[in-house]
Amino acid sequence: MPISVGDKLPNATFRVPTEDGPVPKTTDEIFKGKKVVLFAVPGAFTPTCHKNHLPGYVHEADAIKAKGVDAIAVVSVNDPFVMGAWEKASGSDGKIVFLADPDASFAAALDLTFDGSAAGLGVRSKRYSMVVEDGVVKTLNVEDVPSKADASGATALLAQL
Repeated sequence: MPISVGDKLPNATFRVPTEDGPVPKTTDEIFKGKKVVLFAVPGAFTPTCHKNHLPGYVHEADAIKAKGVDAIAVVSVNDPFVMGAWEKASGSDGKIVFLADPDASFAAALDLTFDGSAAGLGVRSKRYSMVVEDGVVKTLNVEDVPSKADASGATALLAQL
């Protein structure tokens, strides 16, 4: 059963790209004692993710943080080097924390995966957004169609804060 509002995030370890290479970060390190907006994309550099979903969060980052949000993070089933390249290419300038979930273990623990093998992608995360307070999901918006970023987009999430 997929994660829902009121559930605690499962324990996971992400890989975060840094100038010195990937660094492991746990869910506790990212979410404990903080209010975090987390959004997930099926893949870095994919059309909807790169041209629509991420840019909305970069554009609305200041407005989102003004609502008491400590951090905004994006997670994708990509390796940390791809996520680091995407961070640089996106011009996010440190507004967004990029989390690599290379084996889809976090997405699977949330029960928010889909099989993109027909498109050459393999197992990927569904597109979603959530507000997480101290590790507990307060809002959750899962897209019905992977190519859409409406319910999980920055504008929709900002309206929920």
